[in-house]
Amino acid sequence: AAEMIKRYVTLGNRLTTPVLNAIGTRYVCLLNTTELNAIDSNSLKTASLDPSACSQLTKDILYSKAKRAFSDQHNSRAYYTLIKPYLGGAPAVDLRALSKDRVNMDIETFTKLKRDSLLSLTPAEVKDLLGVNLKALTAVQKKSPIREWIQMQKQSDLDKLDVGLFGGTQEGYINVITPKFQTPSSAPLGAVAMAFHLLPALLLSFLMMLVLS
Repeated sequence: AAEMIKRYVTLGNRLTTPVLNAIGTRYVCLLNTTELNAIDSNSLKTASLDPSACSQLTKDILYSKAKRAFSDQHNSRAYYTLIKPYLGGAPAVDLRALSKDRVNMDIETFTKLKRDSLLSLTPAEVKDLLGVNLKALTAVQKKSPIREWIQMQKQSDLDKLDVGLFGGTQEGYINVITPKFQTPSSAPLGAVAMAFHLLPALLLSFLMMLVLS
């Protein structure tokens, strides 16, 4: 299938809607960067694809094309439904915009979002994004990347969601990093002897400075 698609594009053909529907979800992940770039954005308007199982690069490219394809619907209620299959490539800024529209994202779509984009969302933004589906977070809170997202939040902020999420950072918690110093016993004997030899002279100089001042 990959060779057939490659041959088709090499001959100068475009990946139009009928071709994309023929490729379908089963083979869309086989498309390389050149083939993905050969897709006409408008072809995605009526194509039926689900790239959620593809590589992140594939999802990023298809999301950009889908966003352009549905740009004329951006302010309509239908926009979320149209862009939903491609949200695995959405940057955080676009997810924040969707959260303001209260799109009631289902938990399956949420867990398949771009990892970096998901991790950058605040609890309040996640609440607005999931809407009526917020409680579904409880069932997947131990799965990645939801687990990592929880660990990055303050527990007090998670408590405000009131859906039973645990594992956030506690208030007043300080991550103390103890510096490593070289112990005298591990230092070279010559350096230790030199330090003790210079100590009286250093003290004398310090005292002289105090007297003169």
